[in-house]
Amino acid sequence: MKKLLRQVKPLNLLALLGAGIVNAVGVTMFLAPVNLYDSGISGTSMLLWQVTPDWLILPVFLLVLNLPIFLFGAKKQGAAFTVYSVWAVAVYAGASFLIIRVLPVNVVGSSPVAGTDLLLCAAFGGLISGAGSGLTLRFGGAIDGIEVLASIYARRLGITVGTFVMIYNVILYVVIGCVFGSWTLPLYSIITYCVAIRVVDFIVEGLDKAKSVIIITTKAEEVCQALSGRFGRGITRWEARGFYSGSEKSAVYFVANRFQIPQVKSILREIDPLAFVTVNEVSDVLGTGQKMHL
Repeated sequence: MKKLLRQVKPLNLLALLGAGIVNAVGVTMFLAPVNLYDSGISGTSMLLWQVTPDWLILPVFLLVLNLPIFLFGAKKQGAAFTVYSVWAVAVYAGASFLIIRVLPVNVVGSSPVAGTDLLLCAAFGGLISGAGSGLTLRFGGAIDGIEVLASIYARRLGITVGTFVMIYNVILYVVIGCVFGSWTLPLYSIITYCVAIRVVDFIVEGLDKAKSVIIITTKAEEVCQALSGRFGRGITRWEARGFYSGSEKSAVYFVANRFQIPQVKSILREIDPLAFVTVNEVSDVLGTGQKMHL
């Protein structure tokens, strides 16, 4: 518990509070009023909200679908990531409830900001909800369980995390089109998805791109064991010498996806706060088991 308390930062929780509220505004004030759909578990929750009794509102499905996924992935993703993600989803659900049922805002039939203009609602709904998702990733969590499922199952299926998420969303939009017998709203929802991707890309610096991490440290054994234990992935280590100091050090090379970079930084802060670290984008990864399924 003490270790978890050290890992969970109050500033991150505050940032995630804002991210959850931003996401709720994008979804409930731009998308839901005109029956457009978010992506991932959030979009699935919106669909279930539409086809179930009125008392089963969006926040119910957000919690019921997302929380078990985050708890299921806790061992792989880490305790701090799980706490951040559960907190972000709880804020998202709570803010959605306030907007839908409490605040004096009419979100039925039209957006209180963009009216019934589907293009405006799709574009700005994607922009705002994407900002919420991007901020959540930036501060160490995830606001949608599909990212956790992708991290767990993409490698087993031989695909990347981004491909897994894309396939899920394509299936979701096809189901929406079949359920309502119209492809207009799913097509506009795809615009929402594309806009949100670009916003997330901007905020977290790279969507579905591998990141190469080079760590110069005096505690290479502990760092390698921690990274290997957390991610179960190959790590390269070689001996190095500081040019000015002349001291013996080790260089550790590691490739991760964007979801894992905050966890890598957290591990390094705990083991060797003085380590020198560089993180760079990788255009492609080749080699045995090294497509990384990122």
